Amino acid sequence: MNIVVLVKQVPDTWAERKLQDDDKTLDRASVDVVMNEIDEYAVEEALRIKESAGDGSEITVLTMGPDRAVETIRKALAMGADKAVHLSDEALHGSCALQTSYALATVLGTLDYDLVICGSESTDARLSIMAPLLAERLGVPQLSGARKVTVSDKTVRIERQTESGYDVIEAATPTVISVVEKINEPRYPSFKGIMAAKKKPLTTLTIADAGIAPDQVGLAAATSSVESFSTRPPRQAGQIVKDEGDGGSRVADFLASQKFL
Repeated sequence: MNIVVLVKQVPDTWAERKLQDDDKTLDRASVDVVMNEIDEYAVEEALRIKESAGDGSEITVLTMGPDRAVETIRKALAMGADKAVHLSDEALHGSCALQTSYALATVLGTLDYDLVICGSESTDARLSIMAPLLAERLGVPQLSGARKVTVSDKTVRIERQTESGYDVIEAATPTVISVVEKINEPRYPSFKGIMAAKKKPLTTLTIADAGIAPDQVGLAAATSSVESFSTRPPRQAGQIVKDEGDGGSRVADFLASQKFL
C-alpha cells in the first residue's frame, strides 16, 4: 500500500505572529516554525497502517512551502516515513487554500497512492477544508474527521468524530482521509530515526517541474487576501474597584458601559 501524508510547516502557536507590511501575508521568517500539530497525528497514523499491513507499504511525505520547510519534512522522515516530496517555489507565495489544493493535487497526480492522509486543520489558518478540496480535485472519496482508521484490502473504514459520538463511514481506495487529535499519540523521533532521515530520498520540485500553471497560484491570483490590518494596541492597565459597600453596583455599571450587560 502506498500512503502519502501531507504535512505543513506553521508558526509556533506560542510565537508572536505578524503580517508583512508590503504584501500583508504572514511573516513566517520572523517566528519559530514547527510541524503543524495535527499533521503529526497524520504521520503517526500512516506509520501504524504501514506496520499493521506488513506488506512492504511505503509512506511518502508531501509538503508545499519555502526552503525552510525541509525541517518539517525531516521530522516526518525521522518518525519513520520512507521518502518525501517538497514543492517549493517563490511563485507559490501568498497562495490561498484553493490554489494550494490545486498545486498539491497536481503533485499527487504524479504519485502512486492508495491513501492520502492529512490533519483536519492547520493551526495558522484553521479552515479545515484541504481534505475535501483535494478529494474533489482528485475525483476520489474523502473520509474526514477520523478518530479511528481501519484498512482492509481495498476498503477503508473510519469512525468520524461528531459532537454526540461518532459515525462509521467507509470507502474504497484510493481515498483522502483527514484525522483529528484523538486518533493516536504521535511517537517521538529516535536518535536512530533522526540520523536515518538524513539519507532518505527527498525530491524538491518547482512549479515547472510539477506542471503547475504559474497564473493559477500566488498572491496575485489568490481568491482571498488581506486588504488592511493594524497592530494590536498595547494592553492598558486595568481599573481597580475598591468595595466600600457599593462594589457590586460599580462593577455592574462598568460592565454595562462596556456593553457586556
